[in-house]
Amino acid sequence: MKKRIMLGNEAIARGAYEAGVQVGSAYPGTPSTETFEYLVQYKEDLFCEWAPNEKVALEVAIGAAFTGARSIAVMKHVGLNVAADPLMTGSYTGCEGGLVIVVADDPGMHSSQNEQDTRHYARLAKIPLLEPSNPAEAKEMIKEGYRISEQFKTPVILRSTTRISHSKGVVEMGERESISRPIHYQKDPARFVPIPLYARPMHEKVEKRHEELRDFTTHSSLNRTEYHGDDQLGIVTNSVSYEYVKVAFPSTSVLKLSLSYPFPDALLQDFCQRFQTILVVEELDPVLEEHIRSLGFSNVHGKDLLPLCGEYNPNILYKAKSQLNKTDYTIPAPQNFSLPPRPPVLCAGCPHRSVFYELSRHDVVVTGDIGCYSLAALPPLKKLDTILCMGGGFTVAHGMERAGNKEKVVGIMGDSTFFHSGISGMLDIAYNKGLSTIIVLDNRITAMTGHQDHPGTGKTLMGEESP
Repeated sequence: MKKRIMLGNEAIARGAYEAGVQVGSAYPGTPSTETFEYLVQYKEDLFCEWAPNEKVALEVAIGAAFTGARSIAVMKHVGLNVAADPLMTGSYTGCEGGLVIVVADDPGMHSSQNEQDTRHYARLAKIPLLEPSNPAEAKEMIKEGYRISEQFKTPVILRSTTRISHSKGVVEMGERESISRPIHYQKDPARFVPIPLYARPMHEKVEKRHEELRDFTTHSSLNRTEYHGDDQLGIVTNSVSYEYVKVAFPSTSVLKLSLSYPFPDALLQDFCQRFQTILVVEELDPVLEEHIRSLGFSNVHGKDLLPLCGEYNPNILYKAKSQLNKTDYTIPAPQNFSLPPRPPVLCAGCPHRSVFYELSRHDVVVTGDIGCYSLAALPPLKKLDTILCMGGGFTVAHGMERAGNKEKVVGIMGDSTFFHSGISGMLDIAYNKGLSTIIVLDNRITAMTGHQDHPGTGKTLMGEESP
């Protein structure tokens, strides 16, 4: 077996390749972007594309899975909001070929407008959730995700985070799995056409599948316990938090959940009843903590000792450990190298600069969007007044103008965002006779995430010329 040091996103791409993935669709968004930039290196064996947005990407992946192909959709956490519609119904229809949805969360908001927790979507859609702790696990869990998906005929979410996607680790290279079944869509309206007549029994099947999956997660080797003989403290953890636990609590018993949803209740109960105190270590929301409490355990610590916001690190866990042991611990202050601050700025020569400079000479409200031009909110330009979500640059402007805002309103967004979700906002303004000025900053590339192609660049992810 060859071994390589891989970025987490590269390991995910390698896992998809080894799993025999045939179709992939994604929209670039930090920290998930590099996954498809690595996946396209295997284009002799598969098809992959940049979709105009995440909803389209997931729908393409679902369509491929309907035919028996293994497919993958990749996006960042806020992109799953855009794809939520097909996600929910895709849980009802299920799939024939394996379908894994890779979602990269961004605790700490390194490059995002919020830090929502994707685990809630797995609960909402009632589909399995995989959570690797490092790049090597990410590669192997992608392959396991396809086995689970096809066994239960369900989409599967693999939840990465910035620290997993953008860290490097040693990964074993395997061979590509050969998928021998023919690609063919077998017509079955009762399974694939969720009108109310068929969707009601579909829902019943989802609930039955959910119970079967709960038993499966309880006995899955992906979830493991590490006992160290002390019944004082047991830790339940997941994702990259496990790595921090092993640094700060090296001799403490741990339940590591990698197939964390549906909740493995029997496994949780067996582990938690062994210890006087349970500490739940999970980034962002208290999803595991609240469920463990619902099982009847009151000796549980979590967000009372650990932050609800932001990314964890070993120092945060050392502080929680000192609170449990009633000892003093102060998180070390970062070293001060007396370097001048270097906030991000628009690239030298970027044409966006002149647009915002000109807008700064006028008494207007500028409603912005997600992209490089978000930096126009900061000095020296300081001429961007709102940011909401992809496509919101136009529609927020329309709402302000229709509300009767006294100042004139200008809505602004980039070309990739325009293709993503700005077109529908433009249609709304035109159809409802809005008077906002709207601007598309068209530099003919998806700039902020690293110059990926989109429908306006004339080239596809596969390198083909396109109108």
